[in-house]
Amino acid sequence: MLNVQPVTLTDGRIRLQPMSLEHVDALRAAAADGELWNLRVTSVPTPDDTQGYVERALAMDNRLPFVVVDLENGHRVVGSTSYHDIVPAIDRVEIGWTWYARSTQRSHVNTCAKLLLLVHAFETLGAKVVGWRTDNYNFASQQAIERLGAKKDGVIRHHALRRDGTVRDTVMYSVTAGEWPEVKAHLLYQQNKPR
Repeated sequence: MLNVQPVTLTDGRIRLQPMSLEHVDALRAAAADGELWNLRVTSVPTPDDTQGYVERALAMDNRLPFVVVDLENGHRVVGSTSYHDIVPAIDRVEIGWTWYARSTQRSHVNTCAKLLLLVHAFETLGAKVVGWRTDNYNFASQQAIERLGAKKDGVIRHHALRRDGTVRDTVMYSVTAGEWPEVKAHLLYQQNKPR
């Protein structure tokens, strides 16, 4: 049975550390890199609500939020990601609430972060499945999840409110424990291939 507890994960290139109120200013700066809060299909905090964003993330019972620190570029916080919708009875966890500063997108950061989270989920926690969900109009997120090797499970229609009050359809993805060895080999190749 999954027992998700706060943990710091690192691979020498990035560090995932449990989010705290001490990260408010750094997260505000990361979100300002690209004014990401203007994207209607993401959950990036606005400048005036970054503290509220962190407080809400920390208050959620079924979420373990992390800040993402880029160790190769100034040891700065470049975004956030989380384990969420943790279902211990069936050894299921999801990865989400993920966003990165615009200057960090399509870099090593996402592959490294997902590899750290997946290794921990499957090899330490004993997850049987790891899932993702994203807005049906967040095509960049869908492509990033598919590049990881996750399989599309389907679409839940009229599923969740967006920040602007509209209701989104949610695209669901997952990787099972049986698929994990091949996905891991793929991610290690992506992480280590010549740039």
